[in-house]
Amino acid sequence: MENFTLNSDTLQLEGLKVTQVSVYPVFFFFLLSFILIMLLNIGILVVIFIDKNLHQPMYLLFCNLPVNDIVGNSIILPRLLSDILRPPSERLISYYECVLQAFTSHMFATTSHTILMIMAFDRYVAICNPLRYAAIMTNKMVVKLTVSAWVVAFVLVGILLGLTIRLNRCRTVIMNPYCDNASLFKLSCESVFINNIYGLTFTVVLLSSSIGSIVLTYAKITVVCVTSKSKSLNSKALKTCSTHLMSYLIMFLCGMLIVILHRFPQYSDYRKLSAILFNVVPGSLNPIIYGVQSKEIRTFLSKLIQSRKVS
Repeated sequence: MENFTLNSDTLQLEGLKVTQVSVYPVFFFFLLSFILIMLLNIGILVVIFIDKNLHQPMYLLFCNLPVNDIVGNSIILPRLLSDILRPPSERLISYYECVLQAFTSHMFATTSHTILMIMAFDRYVAICNPLRYAAIMTNKMVVKLTVSAWVVAFVLVGILLGLTIRLNRCRTVIMNPYCDNASLFKLSCESVFINNIYGLTFTVVLLSSSIGSIVLTYAKITVVCVTSKSKSLNSKALKTCSTHLMSYLIMFLCGMLIVILHRFPQYSDYRKLSAILFNVVPGSLNPIIYGVQSKEIRTFLSKLIQSRKVS
């Protein structure tokens, strides 16, 4: 029996605990959410690609968010949807697919922070140093910021998962609706001390860098707006920074909800649901927030609708 369970290539996902009555309502809720996320995020990428007026550093950096939402949700939600319709005993997943899912879920969460950090830098330069904005935020700088956001996340998550896959496994049940790093290293009967230390360090470094950069950026922007007598500058800061700050707060609050619910084991089912909503909520709202707030995007869409009506 031990030889069978040691380093088994097939794992069992616990999935969402859904009553028989609510299986189809839950399934259709997540199915519609997935369709909405795909349509909205692909749609806004197409709009930015087509309209040359949107080929600005702010929108080019923003493109990273919908790409992240599309990739993250494409790995998590289709598998979740199929598992909802299966009995628990048939929710099987290969170990390598589980590792890929864990890598993607952590990349999604980490890159959500790093992307919003580089977008904060763009807003800082635009508001606090507007005369040098064009000289600083060149296409080369946009590429550097984009690459740094993804590479930093890739390295951090790569080390995180690398420390986990080195462990031998003696269990086969993933106590989550989808695979993540904690679920994977809990399959091991070996010491996970190094994993816990790195995981804690990783979380502290990411959150302190993320929160620190956002607080510092908006503190300096606030000082500039308060000391400036320019109404146009203050209006520009309010419009462009509110969208970014709103996206950050949605992502941060969804993440903090998971952390808080970890403290209450009796609410484990709510924690699992909140982990899924961490993917769904920001992915649904980000394109809507930027679409509604951006004058350039609204103008493009209104022209597109009018041209369709005329034709």
